[in-house]
Amino acid sequence: MKKGLKIKRKLTLELEAGKVNPGKVGRFLAPTGVNLMQFCNEYNDMTKDKIGQIIPAEITVYENRTFSIKLKTPPTAFLLKKYANVAKGAAKPNVQTVGTITRDQLREIAEIKFPDLNAATIEGAMKTIEGTARNMGIRIE
Repeated sequence: MKKGLKIKRKLTLELEAGKVNPGKVGRFLAPTGVNLMQFCNEYNDMTKDKIGQIIPAEITVYENRTFSIKLKTPPTAFLLKKYANVAKGAAKPNVQTVGTITRDQLREIAEIKFPDLNAATIEGAMKTIEGTARNMGIRIE
């Protein structure tokens, strides 16, 4: 956050790491007057080591058309699909099972997501993620 500047708008976008271009973010950022190429270059530089992942960016746009970017952890559903090696969740989660993950993988996901969750412990974070997995039709063994 930049001191002394008034915030014009705050938004969060889920973007593909290292592969953002003005066409993908233009409809969200163009109305704010932000330099789209500058945003794309900055985001791509920040995420170049995470290519292939979805990395949400919390963008704060100031009245003088400058901006700041804060990166978040990948969405839980994205991580669960990656670890379970499935393309998408189940259409009927209580009936279908599309994949499975181990308790160790669940703990790994919880450790990745912990900074963005409102859980006090890793075990609490694991329970939250376990609920998301259940709603996606992913079983935990």
